[in-house]
Amino acid sequence: MCDSCSCSPTDQIVTIHKHGVEHSELHAHHAGSAGHDKFEAKGRKVEIGQEVLARNDSLAAQNRELFALKRILALNLVSSPGSGKTTLLEYTLRNFKEFPVSVIEGDQQTARDAQRIADTGVPVVQVNTGAGCHLDAAMVSRAVHKLEPGDDSILFIENVGNLVCPALFDLGEAAKVVVISVTEGEDKPEKYPYMFKAARLCLINKIDLLPYVDFDPVRCRENALRVNPDLVFFELSATKGDGMDEWLDWLRHQHRSLD
Repeated sequence: MCDSCSCSPTDQIVTIHKHGVEHSELHAHHAGSAGHDKFEAKGRKVEIGQEVLARNDSLAAQNRELFALKRILALNLVSSPGSGKTTLLEYTLRNFKEFPVSVIEGDQQTARDAQRIADTGVPVVQVNTGAGCHLDAAMVSRAVHKLEPGDDSILFIENVGNLVCPALFDLGEAAKVVVISVTEGEDKPEKYPYMFKAARLCLINKIDLLPYVDFDPVRCRENALRVNPDLVFFELSATKGDGMDEWLDWLRHQHRSLD
């Protein structure tokens, strides 16, 4: 668990429309919910950690049941900060029109990314986690209640920028999609193996910068495949559009596989 990183027991859901903030709500977590509680006794920390994950998994199962009932493809986008997740979403939302789409944006503070998404015309809510370092199933459930995504749609969940704790928390998603940029270094999969093991797809972003950085995509793939032999890769540039067709085709296939 991440009791050493000062995760906050409070989150704020901010509803955004194209012209600004509509309203916000604060939600407090209590012991046994998907928040974090600190205890001095090491054994007690482990016990609470197990309770938190068990509670989260139960709520994630409820989310997954709802998504299945409504045929919603929910994808959890995870990465370190600055990998280009929001830019990736902006390109995707402007160029993918086959299914209705909605977005949950996760950040510690501000609604800037949600406003960027709202500017594309797509429904979005911002979840601010305060000192928290990840989204959990309860936060996603509340955000889904606000969004009310339609049947036969796609829900993108952009998690807080962090390659550690989001790997542990099931949100009810169909898949985790890990985004890594060429500016980060090809050793990321070895440094953060749990995230790459939990992901189904790895997007290697910002390939337009390859001539200017010391990054070997082949070595990055090899490192990731040692952690997760089943991981699928696409190399792309969300700013230039290179390789984005493969990503959009993957989305179509994943949604059709809900049948």
